[in-house]
This record gives sequence, structure tokens and C-alpha cells, in this order.
Amino acid sequence: MSRYWSAVVHGLTPYIPGEQPKLAKLVKLNTNENPYGPSPRVLDAVRAEAADTLRLYPDPNSDRLRAGIGAYHGVTPDQIFVGNGSDEVLAHAFMALLKHDKPILFPDITYSFYPVYCGLYEIAYRAVPLTESFEVRVDDYLTPNGGVIFPNPNAPTGRLLALGEVERLLLNNQDSVVVIDEAYIDFGGQSAVELVERHPQLLVTRTLSKSHALAGLRVGYAIGQSHLIEALNRVKNSFNSYPLDRFAQAGALASMEDRAYFEGICAKVVATRTGLVTKMEKLGFEVLPSTANFIFARHPAHDGAKLATALRERSVIVRHFSKPARIAPFLRITVGTDAQCDMLLAALKAIVAC
Repeated sequence: MSRYWSAVVHGLTPYIPGEQPKLAKLVKLNTNENPYGPSPRVLDAVRAEAADTLRLYPDPNSDRLRAGIGAYHGVTPDQIFVGNGSDEVLAHAFMALLKHDKPILFPDITYSFYPVYCGLYEIAYRAVPLTESFEVRVDDYLTPNGGVIFPNPNAPTGRLLALGEVERLLLNNQDSVVVIDEAYIDFGGQSAVELVERHPQLLVTRTLSKSHALAGLRVGYAIGQSHLIEALNRVKNSFNSYPLDRFAQAGALASMEDRAYFEGICAKVVATRTGLVTKMEKLGFEVLPSTANFIFARHPAHDGAKLATALRERSVIVRHFSKPARIAPFLRITVGTDAQCDMLLAALKAIVAC
């Protein structure tokens, strides 16, 4: 009965998230979730919220959480916006800061939610090709635009744009907003948050889903100068004045305050990633340089889709993208525990030997 749909809905191609399989005993390396659980302090904080106070609305401004995020990053609460995962934060940024007459710019191979938001909010865009080595080249973005957005490190490639290059983009693009999506920055990159103070057009978005192991709580945030945050709040308060519930606010704050635990699990992922890359290269894979909690790899003698299917037959799930054709040979593989990566490697060894 699609005749009841609006014209906008008819034209949408929704984002397709990674599969969440229901089968047991799978090595699940397809959705970039952290292989380690959250801080014990998070669990204590969430349990404490299971009380009579659930009858009351949560703090609409998440004041305590924003104060905690500010203390972590060395910024003030009025420079912070929080939402249900960075996806919601990004959605508000598209509406509040990137909807202008000129098209916005983002890479042709990147987070596939960006064109979905453009379709939803009727925002013109231009996909800028990555280089032959799958890198973002700043010079390609120094043209008139309605805004610039890209993940750093990029997804699904995992490649990082150096902070100096991010600042060069900002210095040469002062008339529109630049959104740096740092969903994976904690696994080896240098955050652009330190650039916020001197660049009024910069918005940095982050999530607690990956590095803080809180994908199930759905907490994301943005950092920028107060005029950008005000724009996000105007959209939020015209859409949902209570975006984060009591559990999410309490758990996220506890995680931000337990810096030692967060840094420890990130270090484990980075160490495993290093070993995984070395071992995959010994199996003949080409692996792009990654500063994320995943790698992007291809084998010159094996089709990407067939590799993904063969891995699934061996109870290992990874992510394969059939489009664009340029990345069809690749697999995006989440860095799991050492044991999970050993099972992946054993399966790959058997497959490539056939």
C-alpha cells in the first residue's frame, strides 16, 4: 500500500546495517563492535538507574554527561551536543548545518548513511573520488560547497587523514561547515577536537559504541563552538527533547570517567589488529593501512563475495560491499579477540589453499 507514502519516502534508499545473526557459535566480525565488554563502572551505573525514578523523564539536556565529556576533552558543556548514537547526531548536523544551496562534499567510498541523509533531507551532494590508494585528498575538497563531511579514519577503508591535513582543509574552507566523523579515532588517530577552538566551522562527531564498548546504549556526541551546538539543539528540540534515557546518560558518564579501562581495551584491539594484519599478509592478502577497529583487505586470487560466503560456511561472518565495484574485491573485517582472529585466520588459510 505504498500509495500512502510521501514523495520523499518513495525516493529513499535506506541505509542497510550489518547483519545481526541469531545463530549461536558464530565468529561475528561484521559490525565493528568492541570484542570486550564495557567498564564495570558502567554496569554499576546502569543498575543503579533501575529505580522508582524511571517514572520521571530524564534530563533533557544531559547536563551531567555533557560535563563529563567536557572534562574528558577539555571543552565546556556549551560546546557539546549529545544524541542517540552518532547516527542521530549526524542526522541533526545534516539538517542544521549542511542543508544549503550548494552541494555538500564527501568521499565516493565512505559511510553509506551520508547519501541516505541527503535523500531524507533533500540535500544536494557530490561524491568526491578517493585516490587510487583509497585516501582522502584535501585538494579535491577546496571548491565551493555547502559543507564537507567524512569519517576520519574513513569507513570502510580504515585510512586516516593526518591532523595537519584536516587543518589545511579548514584553513582553506572557511565559508561552510566541516564535519569530521570520528567514530573510530580512538584506535590510533589524533582527534580534531583540539582544532575546535580556532576553527568556528568545525564540528567533530564521536560515538561511545566502538571504543567504549557501548553499542547497546546508543550514545554519540558532537563537539564544536557554541553557535554550531545551538543549531543542533534547535533541531533536536523540534524533534525529540529527551533523546537520551536515564540508563544511557548514567552509563555513558561512567564510561567517560573510567579512562584507564577505556584506554586499556583500545590498546588490546590495536595490538590484535597489528598481529592480524601481519598474519593476513603472510596469507597473500593486501591490507590497507588502518587506524580503526577493523581492516579492509583483499586477496589477488580470490573474489571478495566468494570469500565472504566461504567464511560464513565456516561460521565466520565479515562484511562485504558489492558496490561500488572498486571495493567489491575487499572484505571489511572487525578486529575481534585474539581467539576470534585465530579462528578467522584458520578459516582463511583453508580457503585460500583450495
